[in-house]
Amino acid sequence: MAYEPIWNQDPSKLNKMELWKLEKDGLDVIRTIIEEYAHKGYDSIPEDDMNRFKWAGVYEQKPKDGHFMMRVRINSGVMTSDQAREMAAIAKQYGRDLVDVTTRQAIQFHWLRVEDLPDIFNRLEKVGLYSYEACGDCPRTIVGNPLADIDKDELIDTKDLVNQVNDFFLMNRDFSNLPRKYKMSISSNIYNSGHAEIQCLAFTPATKVIDGQEVIGFHVWVGGGLSAKPHLAKQMDMFVTPEEVLKVAVGVTTVYRDHGYREKRHHARLKFLVADWGVEKFREEVIKVIGEMPTKGDDKTVGWQAAYFDGVHPQKQEGLSYIGLSLPVGRITADELFDLARISDQYGKGTLRATVSQNLIVSDIPNEKIDEVLKEQVFERLTPNPKHFMSRTVSCTGNEFCNLAVVETKARAVSVAEYLDEHVQLDEEVRIHFIGCPNACGQKHIADIGLQGALIKTPEGMVDAFDIAVGGILGPGAQFNTTLKGRVKGDNVGPVLAQLIHFFKENRNNGESFNEFFNRVGAGAFQEKLTQIMADAS
Repeated sequence: MAYEPIWNQDPSKLNKMELWKLEKDGLDVIRTIIEEYAHKGYDSIPEDDMNRFKWAGVYEQKPKDGHFMMRVRINSGVMTSDQAREMAAIAKQYGRDLVDVTTRQAIQFHWLRVEDLPDIFNRLEKVGLYSYEACGDCPRTIVGNPLADIDKDELIDTKDLVNQVNDFFLMNRDFSNLPRKYKMSISSNIYNSGHAEIQCLAFTPATKVIDGQEVIGFHVWVGGGLSAKPHLAKQMDMFVTPEEVLKVAVGVTTVYRDHGYREKRHHARLKFLVADWGVEKFREEVIKVIGEMPTKGDDKTVGWQAAYFDGVHPQKQEGLSYIGLSLPVGRITADELFDLARISDQYGKGTLRATVSQNLIVSDIPNEKIDEVLKEQVFERLTPNPKHFMSRTVSCTGNEFCNLAVVETKARAVSVAEYLDEHVQLDEEVRIHFIGCPNACGQKHIADIGLQGALIKTPEGMVDAFDIAVGGILGPGAQFNTTLKGRVKGDNVGPVLAQLIHFFKENRNNGESFNEFFNRVGAGAFQEKLTQIMADAS
C-alpha cells in the first residue's frame, strides 16, 4: 500500500475480513485468478480468496457448485454499441444467454466458471470495460445521469466527470481497502437521476454566485445507504465546482478509509460514521484533508422521476430523440442486446444507456426515423410503451442465483406486475420493488410499495412470504417507506397489492400521487386496510 493504515494498531478490534485484507489486498486476487485458479479450477480456491473474488467483480453463485456471477462497471450507464456487443457475446458464450441490468447501471452475468474469467477480463478490457471493483470493500460503479450530454434537464454534461473520478479510483491501491462497499453518484439532472440520498457520496446540481457571476456546480451528500438499517444521506455545507469534484471525492473517501469502522462488518458503512459524528464534524474532517471550500449555494434539484425514461423523448440536440425501453425486472437475452447494439449503430450514434431503474435507452435517433425504428421486433418485448405496473417493477437477483436471498424475486415480481396490469386500472404509475433479503439490492425502501422476502411456516411446510412497506420517495421530501405488520404469502401478493392499490385509487384526491396520498392518510390507514384484507382472506 502507498499509504500507512492507521486502523491496524490493535488487530483484536478488526473483524475477520479486515485481517484477510491486511494479509493480501483484494486487488491481488485478480492476478491469482488469472495465473492459478483458472488453471487449477474451482476446488482449488480457499475461503479467504473466495471472499476476495469480489474485488474482481465476481461473486460465487448459488448453489455454490462452481458457477459465478459477474458485474461489469458501466460509468453513468453509458456504453458504446461495441461494448454492448462484446457483453452480449460473453453472455452467449459463457452466461447461458442471460444479461441483467442492475440498480447501479451495471451489466451482470451468471453461470460463469473460474476457467472462463481470464478470457472475459481480456475481452472486456479490449472494449474499455472492467468488472474490477464492481464489488468488494472499495469504490464501486459510479452512478450518473444516463442521459448525460443529451439531457434537456441537466445543468452540465457530467459524463467526463464520472469518467475522471472512476479512472482515479479504479485499481487505486490507496483506496482498495475501505471498511465496506462504497457507492457514489454524480449527476447534474434536476430530477435526481443519481438517487443521491441513498449513496455514500453524491453530487447534485447547484449554482452559487461567486465574484458576481453565477457558477454551475454541485452540492455534496454523504452517508446514505439502505440494507437493514437504512440512512438518508446528509447534505454538507459545501459548494463544489466541476473542477473540484475529484478533490472532494478523494477527501470524503480518505476520511472514510481512515476513520470508518472496521470491528463489525454490519456496522462498517460510511452511513454509520456520518450518523455518529454528525455531518458538521464530518465536513470538518474532510476540510482537514482538502482545504477550505465555499459554503452551499442554491439547490437545483426540483423533484424526482425515479430514473424512468420509457417512451420517445426529444433530446437537447434538435431533430434527435431517445427511446426509453422497459426491461421486465432488468432482464434481457444476449440476442436482444445484440439487436439493440445493431439498432443503435443503424439508426443512432452507437450508444446505449442503462438506468438505475433496470432499463435501457437507445439515443440519438433522428426524429424522421422513429416510426421505422419502433417497428423492430425486439421492441415487442422491450417496449417503450409498457403496461403501468410492469413498467415500474424492480427486483433484485433473488435466490435463483444469490446466496443471501431467502426467496425467489424475479419471476415473482413479473407475475405480480402481470396480475396488477390485468386487474387494476390506474392512471398513476405505482413503483413496486422486490428484495430477497435485508441487503436491499432491489432498493425496496424508496418504492411506493416495497416487498422484502421472508419464509413462514405453514401446515404444508416453509413457504415464501413478503413484508410490505409503503410510501418511499427520494428528492425533495425524501423518506423511506414504512413497513406494515402482516406477512403475506408469496402466492397472495398480487391480490393483496391489488386491494391496497384500489384503496389508494378510491380515496385519493384529484391528481394525488401514491406518496402524496400516503403522507395525507398516514401509515395507519394502510395498516388498517392490510389487516382487513388479511382477515377477510383467513
